[in-house]
Amino acid sequence: MFTSAAQLDPTSLHPSLWRASQLARADTLCVDTGHAPLSRMLPGGGWPVGTLIDLLVQQAGIGEIRLLGPALAKVASRGVFIVTPPQTPQTLAWCKLGLNPSEIIWIRSERTADALWSVEHLLRSGCCGAVIFWQNHIRSDSLRRLHLAAQSGETLFVMVRPLASAIDASPAPLRLSLRPAQGGLDIGFVKRRGPQHEGTLYLPMPVIHEQRSVSHRGIEREWKKPRYAPSAQGREIESV
Repeated sequence: MFTSAAQLDPTSLHPSLWRASQLARADTLCVDTGHAPLSRMLPGGGWPVGTLIDLLVQQAGIGEIRLLGPALAKVASRGVFIVTPPQTPQTLAWCKLGLNPSEIIWIRSERTADALWSVEHLLRSGCCGAVIFWQNHIRSDSLRRLHLAAQSGETLFVMVRPLASAIDASPAPLRLSLRPAQGGLDIGFVKRRGPQHEGTLYLPMPVIHEQRSVSHRGIEREWKKPRYAPSAQGREIESV
């Protein structure tokens, strides 16, 4: 007796197959986003680890870290590496996201080649909870190289790039566009393993207010003393 194509479950043939009208099953582990409306829109119900994720932002600093915050808190025990962020990390802001500043490592580099070298070796080491990499310009072969490096472990790897990069090809299975909106973010689904989503998802983002108490200022002064570790090829590594 033959089973019709309409009744056949593609995943019974191979887990990487799915119907175009349905979200694919995740073929990697996923970390819950901490935002239920967003998790429902993603294959596997969260951020996939061991792969490249593209966050394409209208402008850096519009809320990408607040978006990632709940997931980063879950993997922070293995270390969160932030590579060439556009602004100096603020320890109190990270603390309010549920992260201990001692778990955050900030890598600065003046040369793109050095930053790429650092990220690739972090991913291949398999010892990182998360790597967040801000980069405005990157070649397609470098993207593929980082994507392959990410597949060698279970690191949450996110690249934050300009929104204009959405028109360029990328090996990332998940690509989201982020635009600022009143009180939150408008999230577009540029690429995902599942049906095309034409509209955007509005996601309210908590506003992190800086505390001005004497005790908090004292903590901030203490935590902002960086511990420098000289590294090869002109990179500087700090513990936030």
